[in-house]
Order: sequence, then C-alpha cells, then structure tokens
Amino acid sequence: MITLHHLRIGRSLFTAWLLEEVGAEYQLEVYHRDPATMRAPAALREIHPLGKSPVIEDEDLTLTESNVITAYMLEKFDQQHALHPDRSDLTRWAQYQQWLAYPEGSVFAPLLLKMLTLRSGVEHPVISPFSDIEIKLHFDHIAQQLGDNDYILGDQFSGADFGICYVVSMAQRLGQLKPYPTLQAYLQRCMNRPAFVRAVERAVE
Repeated sequence: MITLHHLRIGRSLFTAWLLEEVGAEYQLEVYHRDPATMRAPAALREIHPLGKSPVIEDEDLTLTESNVITAYMLEKFDQQHALHPDRSDLTRWAQYQQWLAYPEGSVFAPLLLKMLTLRSGVEHPVISPFSDIEIKLHFDHIAQQLGDNDYILGDQFSGADFGICYVVSMAQRLGQLKPYPTLQAYLQRCMNRPAFVRAVERAVE
C-alpha cells in the first residue's frame, strides 16, 4: 500500500491527483501547517528530514520531489504508456522529460518570490521586478506551448500536466493569470477531470 504524506495546503494535492489518475490504492497521512509560520509540523520531519511534501512511501522506498514521484508512479502503474512515452521514441521521451522537470526546475522560483513579497505587503526593489519579468517570461512560454491544444503536450493528457497545472494554479492564486485566458481554460479543464475531483474530495479537508 502506498502512503502519501500530504501537507495542507500545498503541492501534494497534485500527487493525490496523480494517484487517482493511475488508479493506485493509497492511504493519506495529513499534516497541517503552523498558522503563524505556514511551515510543516515536526511530525513530517520524522518521515523525511526536510519536512517537505509530497512524500510517498511504497514498502521500503521513500521518495520526495514531485517530478520523480510522477515518473516512478507512471513507470509502476502506466505500463501501457497512456500518460508517458516509451523511451523507444527518444525525441518524444526527451520532450516529455523536459516538461516534466520544467515546473519546479524553472517556474516555481519566481512564483515563490512573488508569493513571499505579497505576504510581506512590501514591494522589494530588486526581487519584485525580477519575479514579475520571470513570471511573464515563463507563462508566455507555457501559453505558447499550450497553443490551441487541450493539454501541454497536445490533445492527450500526460504526466507532464500534473506539474504544469500546479504552477498554473499557483499563478492564478497569486493573481498572475489574467493575461492568459487559454491557461485559465487549461486549468479548469484539468480541475474538471474526474480524478482531480476525487483527489480534492479525499485530500482537501
């Protein structure tokens, strides 16, 4: 049985969505942030020393890093390659890997800076302009990649959409998605998927 250590509120909802999409049996261990600091409780550090989420346990294996968890789960449960390409088509596989790594490898940092400056209530003379420029750069890129397609790699949903949907949803919460109607529609399309609805029902308390 897979255990998902799920920190409310955060990225791990999208891991629950992944598990629902692949039909995995799993149990949730739910943690709540300290309302003053928004940090994870000490109990989560007993599972992993960083105290971050998502963390999954699958028998003797403990995994962190969302894109690694996605890759592992799809290798285990998506053996027909409905959600991730086989390496036999190396070009397609490489493009998929790029978009799998891109959200947290490149996009998350400027969004995090924007979130922290908004929380502080003070515009920073260096950080604020930097995050604004980077957010526009990345979301122009994501919107261009999406184009008229339903999902980030075309008309078929793939494992790359878990991370892309996460950063798009984060941008929406930060008020950064108004210039991107196609990304707003993409986010709603992902959130309307039955597996996402099931994940919300199970993981959002």
